[in-house]
Amino acid sequence: MTVITNDANWWKTASIYQIYPKSFCDSGSQGTGDIQGIISKLDYLKLLGVDAIWLTPVYQSPMIDNGYDISDYYAINPDFGSMEDFDLLLSQAHQRGIRIIMDIVVNHTSTEHKWFQSALGDKNSPYRDYYIWKDPVEGDVPNNWQSKFGGSAWELDQQTGQYFLHLFAREQADLNWENPQVRAEVKEVISFWAEKGVDGFRLDVINLISKQQDFPSDDIGDGRRFYTDGPRVHEYLQEISQAVFQKYGSVTVGEMSSTTLEHCQQYSSLDNKELSMVFNFHHLKVDYPNGEKWTKAPFDFLQLKQIFNHWQTGLNGKGWGALFWCNHDQPRVVSRLGNDQAYRVEAAKMLGASVHMMQGTPYIYQGEEIGMTNPGYTSIEQYRDVESTNMYDIMVNQQGVDHEEMIAILAQKSRDNSRTPMQWNDTEFAGFSSGQPWLEVASNYREINADNAVADENSVFYFYQRLIKLRKEIEVITTGNYVDLYPQHSAVFGYQRQSENQTLICLNNYYGEETECVLPEQFDCASAHYVLGNYDLAEQAVSQHQVLRPYETRIILLSN
Repeated sequence: MTVITNDANWWKTASIYQIYPKSFCDSGSQGTGDIQGIISKLDYLKLLGVDAIWLTPVYQSPMIDNGYDISDYYAINPDFGSMEDFDLLLSQAHQRGIRIIMDIVVNHTSTEHKWFQSALGDKNSPYRDYYIWKDPVEGDVPNNWQSKFGGSAWELDQQTGQYFLHLFAREQADLNWENPQVRAEVKEVISFWAEKGVDGFRLDVINLISKQQDFPSDDIGDGRRFYTDGPRVHEYLQEISQAVFQKYGSVTVGEMSSTTLEHCQQYSSLDNKELSMVFNFHHLKVDYPNGEKWTKAPFDFLQLKQIFNHWQTGLNGKGWGALFWCNHDQPRVVSRLGNDQAYRVEAAKMLGASVHMMQGTPYIYQGEEIGMTNPGYTSIEQYRDVESTNMYDIMVNQQGVDHEEMIAILAQKSRDNSRTPMQWNDTEFAGFSSGQPWLEVASNYREINADNAVADENSVFYFYQRLIKLRKEIEVITTGNYVDLYPQHSAVFGYQRQSENQTLICLNNYYGEETECVLPEQFDCASAHYVLGNYDLAEQAVSQHQVLRPYETRIILLSN
């Protein structure tokens, strides 16, 4: 039995594995994953070496937005199992030295939540002020703010004639954090799970909880500048942190939508007054030309490096970031930035090394560790994601975009690209379920699956296992500063990490052709050695002049 340590800063050398329960493992034949399925794979995760699991929402929910629309914070969705199942997961994970981080959504609730149901149609409900209601303006919506899922962010309550705010789906009503009773409820919810022994919390779109209270229309955008990193957001987070997170020693990671470095320095300040660390998404918008997501486009490589440099240097010594490529809202990185055909294994390893050698806490999304790809769906009927189907309707039926073009865009950008069932083996439905899965399995599952990966010592799985170990063995990965060595190189992303005792260089070729670079003149190659690579480096000496093969990565260490 492995014992969980009491180290308050365990997360700084940790690697965290994200599980999207609906797509991870079905213990039966219902076609959707469940908690018992997760329990059955804990030994697999222990073999990988991860320190914690981030579990996306398993609460009671009508699943309009796959669990991010919570209707009861204190109940487990029967689709996933029971509270007894959850308690068993917690104890079984802890026995293996794996912590559990729960996803919590407190910017909004489901419109099926009892609070909202009481508030709907009744201005005198004690829960009416739990949500944000506004009168019509000139017979129309209160302002021109747009939902992130398309259309107006306002929905009419016919009985009272007022509109309620929903920054996401119309079934996700935004909570009114100006109301102290709402904040008290949030503290109670989080305390309930912390009392159970949950080790931390991932806070969904947490930087949207404070809205500018005059709710102005936006003459230059979709309204986000009036509710992103809002006027009281830091005050609210400090209040929750002092009352709950600090009391229970909870590790916290905030999902920050459209945020800034300056705000994130404060959110994740090393004094721990707000959150342990932050997710930001700027590096995953490098294939959004002019900020436009719904278009098929290559990624801007130089911009990608600039963004990493901005955040790595900006958070160093001030805050802490979460490192990641993939999650349940992002396409598979090997398809997005790598090569999911001829160089799938090499590209998957290179992309892993690219982020794991930076400062921060790396997050591995289920299937990333075996190099899973986008499924390449060819029909709108294959999609289940509400954002994807909404955008298809808007762009094809309202804006006149060609059907084939939109299908190609979805194949690159849809959230369902990462939500296909986890590929466990080469049996029917990839071993995910004994019944028809809720979302179609990618057709390459016979080749790309966990059984094959664990059986192959050169697989992406064992490369990730080594990356996880390196973070614990080499202190410069945690403590060192960051220097982008080749900001203008058209193919190489190479950076240096330096601490008092060590220097580490990570070189990554992002393309399918051989390329070259030269190590810094002052770097002592004679005393350095290769720590890890995705091609055979044998006992090769480190040289100043580096020739990198397609999608090659090399990690070089020098101890001072």
